[in-house]
Amino acid sequence: MAKLRRVLIANRGEIAVRVVRACFDENIESVLAVSDADRGSLGAQLADQVVCIGPAAAAESYLDVDRVVAAAKVSGCDALHPGYGFLSERPELAAACEEEGVIFIGPSAEAMRRSGDKATARALAKELDAPINEGSGVLASEAEARAVATEIGYPVLLKASAGGGGRGMRMVESEAELAGAWAQAHGEAEAAFGDGRLFVERYVRHARHVEVQVLGDADGNVVQLGNRDCTLQRRYQKLVEEAPAHDLPAALDKQIGDAAVRLIGALDYTGAATCEFLVDPDRGSAGFLEINARLQVEHPVSEVVTGVDVVREMLRIAGGEGLSVGQDDIVICGHAIEVRINAESPQRDFAPTPGTLEQWAAPQGTDVRVDSACFPGWKVAPYYDSLLAKVIASGPDREAALARMRQALGHLRVSGVETTAGFALDLLAHPDVVAGNVHTKWVEETFLPEWNANPEEAA
Repeated sequence: MAKLRRVLIANRGEIAVRVVRACFDENIESVLAVSDADRGSLGAQLADQVVCIGPAAAAESYLDVDRVVAAAKVSGCDALHPGYGFLSERPELAAACEEEGVIFIGPSAEAMRRSGDKATARALAKELDAPINEGSGVLASEAEARAVATEIGYPVLLKASAGGGGRGMRMVESEAELAGAWAQAHGEAEAAFGDGRLFVERYVRHARHVEVQVLGDADGNVVQLGNRDCTLQRRYQKLVEEAPAHDLPAALDKQIGDAAVRLIGALDYTGAATCEFLVDPDRGSAGFLEINARLQVEHPVSEVVTGVDVVREMLRIAGGEGLSVGQDDIVICGHAIEVRINAESPQRDFAPTPGTLEQWAAPQGTDVRVDSACFPGWKVAPYYDSLLAKVIASGPDREAALARMRQALGHLRVSGVETTAGFALDLLAHPDVVAGNVHTKWVEETFLPEWNANPEEAA
């Protein structure tokens, strides 16, 4: 297979800019697919070519498989990069690219289907002896769920097999709650995914969310770039990510890293993937959670501590060049932290705050990286995700990286829209965060009640 010549980028915002720049570095022409709302975006200014795929509404542009693939064909692209979000995990897009002779920069449609279904991925993890929490396969009825829950013990999680983002998921504390939770989870999953299938797992209290970045090529080579900690979340949405995970036992690190390589290898997977795990500090164990068959928002922290450019590796793999690194080449150096800056109002339950950026000045300096598509005068549209930027700070150790991040957030200057920058600064200053003494529900159960009780400090 020849090296890629021209790539359609079927996404927007900071990830579109990120892929455009990676294409430039690989001497590949970039074509950006844009909606009417994004004609003047930074990505559109930087790309070699721009093609409009429809109106502002995502359903009529970025989420329309036919329009996206047609844009690749009409602009003469030999490949398509889906970024993250939108169509990036839709097997339909990968299949349509295959049918039209366009290289999909990611896994095959079949690998995506197998990895994207949580129950199927869980079964594969069990088959490959990866660590998993007690639970079931797909359940036929509420009665089956009740029997499994009784066997493994409450509390349990009901989870949608086709789920994501916390939809179709319910925590059940006792048998009395099961019927109502089953009906809610099934209905939500059916409405969100057109697939109401559920399974059950043991609920892990005070869990840490730890994931492994993996890359695989067409020759069957698979490498992992170490772990990331994504425990600081709100309603299953990640707020802060860091690499490597703080104070993770070496045995657990090796266990999940090896399991991630086995999983991706078994799928004949090409491109970037993330294998996610829940770590149970009380038991000192880890349990497989899911596979994300795409580039993750938090990939920069893995890049910083390994020196491996994940997006460039994706381009190389898709072009048939294979991985440029082997496992022995990958060494974790230092510590990196990423904070997502969103156009949201934390004081108003994180409501989106679209508007015009009157001022935008990103922090700069040694050990600071900012991935963003913002500039003064840019209109933050109400149609899309509210992510404005990712600030990545690093240092020789976690303490230094935290200090550098707090300094960087203090240097960010933005006006015209409300953002989560001040909230993030307060979050990273909390003693529990500094000590690494947090879990996936900590923000909602501990930090937000404290933060909301001091409105003057939160302003």
